[in-house]
Amino acid sequence: MLNFLPGPILFALSSLLLVINTVLWSSLICVGGLVKLLVPIAGFRRIITIIMNRFMWGWATCNGGILYLIAKIEWDIEGLEGLKKDGWYLLISNHLSGFDIAALTYVLRNNIPMLKFFLKKELLWVPFMGLGCWSLDMPFMNRTSAKQLRKNPKLKGKDLATTRRSCEKFKTMPTSIINYVEGSRFTKEKHARQRSPYRYLLRPKAGGIAFTISAMGEQFTSLLNVTLVYPDSADDTLTEVMHGKIKRIVVRIETMPVPEVDDAKYFSDADCRAQFQRWLNGVWQQKDEQIHQILLKYNSKQLSGSKQESDAIESH
Repeated sequence: MLNFLPGPILFALSSLLLVINTVLWSSLICVGGLVKLLVPIAGFRRIITIIMNRFMWGWATCNGGILYLIAKIEWDIEGLEGLKKDGWYLLISNHLSGFDIAALTYVLRNNIPMLKFFLKKELLWVPFMGLGCWSLDMPFMNRTSAKQLRKNPKLKGKDLATTRRSCEKFKTMPTSIINYVEGSRFTKEKHARQRSPYRYLLRPKAGGIAFTISAMGEQFTSLLNVTLVYPDSADDTLTEVMHGKIKRIVVRIETMPVPEVDDAKYFSDADCRAQFQRWLNGVWQQKDEQIHQILLKYNSKQLSGSKQESDAIESH
């Protein structure tokens, strides 16, 4: 609606609206967290968690409203069919920018439970953030370092046991856990440093997703393999969105069976870990080709559109 305004004005406006939106909903979530903390009744806490997830839904929906206000974006989405709000999903995705979370929560907010992340237990003590994530039932996990394990071998396996106990509540509450298996956002510098074999992706890391599957056991009904592409983005997608420059967002969702992870073997058997990594590499190879085809599709459209404009100008 307002994408006719100059980029700097759109950036200032979108920044203000995003801050207001985030502060509003995060404040409500923190208040709910305090209530949840002070009333240790399981049934009551469950109701509060449902309300907090609704607040997160409100945040995601308002983000979509802000996008509609500042930019004219074409959403090209495939794969939402068959998804359920009362399902249990493990979601993996490529990671391109700080805008990814806002995009995915907006796209998926009415189709699956609100997204949750496995967080380091240390984040629980970060003011406001820790309380907000706890009130949303984000799962916190212990991760013992290799150095600590060498000093005290008895700690081996305790991280997984502790995390499993924290995930017990998800057996009766539909849940979606997201895992960015690349470990960080894609940049050309990281891509070159890793010598990644993929054109548009960093190397995937199997440890995090294997830990998640081990911790949640058989609770997940499906794995959602999500591919996110911004065909118009040159580099900093978040800044480009806030300047109203992004015209298209492409989301592809593939529903897959959840791979099996044998706890007894995976964390002690190198061959088992290598086999799981090969499976993940295969998924990433297909994702890389899918991104390539999406970019070819939209680049050819842009070239065709430019040629038509040029022909029209020449005809006059």
